[in-house]
Amino acid sequence: MIFLDYKNDKPLHEQIRLGIKNLIMTGSLSKDEQLPSVRELSISLTVNPNTVQRAYKDLEKEGFVYSVQGRGCFVSQLPERDEARIRELKSQLESAARELIFLGEDKASIKSIIDSLGKE
Repeated sequence: MIFLDYKNDKPLHEQIRLGIKNLIMTGSLSKDEQLPSVRELSISLTVNPNTVQRAYKDLEKEGFVYSVQGRGCFVSQLPERDEARIRELKSQLESAARELIFLGEDKASIKSIIDSLGKE
């Protein structure tokens, strides 16, 4: 389920993209599963269809979904290992952890967050 926060600074298409990406990464959506049509999702989220279309296009560029003309969008198989993206994400994780420690969060709490992700 995707929830939109209209008070959030993130654009709606980005919130939709992140919501679908999260559903894929957590296994709620599986390989070759069809996503709702642009029209269906735009109605259920009460957003403009162009907003959903943009989110779907961004997900396709990232390799999380693929489209079949006349049939819709489907969840892709796991993307190939992208070393550059992995380095970028590790850097972001390290930066976030440093900031959490600076703000007074203990290392055990940060570690427990990462450990809990592996259990999903």
